[in-house]
Amino acid sequence: MPQPAERDVEKTCSDFTRWLATRVPEATDIELVSLGGPELTGFSSDTLMFDLAWTADGRRHEEPVVVRLKPTGGCQIFPEYDLTIQYRCMDVLRAVGVPAPRMLWLEEDPGPLGVPFYVMERLEGEIPPDRPPYHMEGWMLDASPETRASVWWSGLEAMARVHTCDWESLGFRFLDDPRYGKVGIDQWLGYYRQYLHWSLDGEPYPLCTRALDWLEANKPVDEPLRLCWGDSRIGNQIFDDGKCVAVLDWEMATLGNPVRDLAWYMYLDRHHSDGIGVERLAGLPSRDETIARWEELTGLEAGSTAKYYEVFGAMAFTVIMVRVARQMIYYEFLEADSDYPVNNTASALLEKVLDEARSGA
Repeated sequence: MPQPAERDVEKTCSDFTRWLATRVPEATDIELVSLGGPELTGFSSDTLMFDLAWTADGRRHEEPVVVRLKPTGGCQIFPEYDLTIQYRCMDVLRAVGVPAPRMLWLEEDPGPLGVPFYVMERLEGEIPPDRPPYHMEGWMLDASPETRASVWWSGLEAMARVHTCDWESLGFRFLDDPRYGKVGIDQWLGYYRQYLHWSLDGEPYPLCTRALDWLEANKPVDEPLRLCWGDSRIGNQIFDDGKCVAVLDWEMATLGNPVRDLAWYMYLDRHHSDGIGVERLAGLPSRDETIARWEELTGLEAGSTAKYYEVFGAMAFTVIMVRVARQMIYYEFLEADSDYPVNNTASALLEKVLDEARSGA
């Protein structure tokens, strides 16, 4: 039975200590205490947490850190995984007021730890869990409706700061990837067609193909071009006392209409409630309230494109779930003949969202 790669923590600590000595040559008495990895980390990540201490400049430095490593092993979630993009997004955006951790070091050479990695400060706070979803279990379930509303609005405000930044002057043009088409929706549809083909080794998936065809036929026109976070949801944010202190996980960052982010923010919450058959938590603002507040914060209009990008988000999540499920089969958490890659909560909700869009609901 294949197993998910388990990192030798003792060796990693030793290797990281040696590496840090080259990055901070004046450092002495380096101490590294492993705290393991986040319990609820996503399928695509390889993340470790440490308490780090060293002596330099005549004083003792202490830094709680997170080390994010490029994932390895069989059946990866994404066709490509660029840690440099993630590091650069958080590093640049933090300087212009988007809540993000301090980015400490980026190592693109796989030599020291076997794969590229970056190091960032570890912030105190709580993340709404995905497994089980926060509508079912965890601190959000125990929180008051007022705290839940604060989480939702604070997360939305942090996302809106991404959409209102001067992305061109900040140097984000590098996110344009013309391999998949013209920047924006053409590029996104081209990417997900290829992603779907790669995910299923060319096997057909009629539901996703129907969704992609509908999206192609109903593309919005004259869209704004802004920086998009990509994986925009409260499950990728850290909250302290109901306030967002960090926007994380930039592996899906791109350029295009930021209504995509707004729709993903709402769609993933819907998947974690309606999509799995549980009641949405009281206190969380409605879809209409969320759209109105985002429009107020950004000065942009969502209009009918919100429904379009909810279909897009449902399609994208269904494609991602193909790969998540195939990873589960690869590691034998599911039987080899399981139909879960094409028959799961994401695919069921995609059917529903697509039908709503077609009927104008």
